[in-house]
Amino acid sequence: MTPAETRDRKSLPLPDRLSMVGRRVLVTGAASGMGQSTALIMAELGAELVLADIQAMADTGSMLDQRGASYECMQGDLADDRFVDALIMKGPFFSLAHCAAIFRPSQDMSPVDGFDHLMHVNVRAPFRLAQGCIDGMAKQGEGYVVLVGSAAGQNGGIMTDNSERYYAEYAASKGALHTLVKWLARRAVKSNVIVNGIAPGLVVTPLNKGIDFDPKVMFMPLGRAGRADELGWPIAVMCTPAASFIAGVVLDVNGGSYVP
Repeated sequence: MTPAETRDRKSLPLPDRLSMVGRRVLVTGAASGMGQSTALIMAELGAELVLADIQAMADTGSMLDQRGASYECMQGDLADDRFVDALIMKGPFFSLAHCAAIFRPSQDMSPVDGFDHLMHVNVRAPFRLAQGCIDGMAKQGEGYVVLVGSAAGQNGGIMTDNSERYYAEYAASKGALHTLVKWLARRAVKSNVIVNGIAPGLVVTPLNKGIDFDPKVMFMPLGRAGRADELGWPIAVMCTPAASFIAGVVLDVNGGSYVP
């Protein structure tokens, strides 16, 4: 097809199963990385967005403004139960894309406090948030939940030394999240609410800032780490009716670096 023929070709309408027009979607971790990419993609699909992050979301908001998207930002800490409750109260939602997590707690925390904080943010908060959103979705008769885990929760992680404090806790928290996906999915599906997970491999995001993604050291079959948008698309699609018969799956999205 020539460039002229390409310009003259009419755009195909978005398939109904991918259209999110008029549907409310909650995206956490929306200030950057996978959460930001997911929010931008959901906006392209027509969703009405509620965005959450502990960081300011001015950059995400600016990009959404350029797209003419409908959105609301809520800044807060998922370690605060009141913030989680406030997010749930913004529902009911058609979809939840939970992308927020921490890789390490503050370095000034003791090992015990750091462990508890990481588990609170990475396990307890998404569990409470998902349960609250699922209740609202069940009353509507349909809904989609995607919780972002990690390949570290599948294989124990790629770091084999003790150079990264709390890495064991991070891997364990993501393994717990994968289990929650299955636990929630088996119960929510009875109300036509679909719960799934995504397990990213090595992806360049602010979450892992400072890690050297060297293909000579780390196993990356594609010769590079992933981009945030390469996770955003699978997350977004799993938040649409295109995923209506997929339940309890933790989808590995890692460029072939982990094959179970």
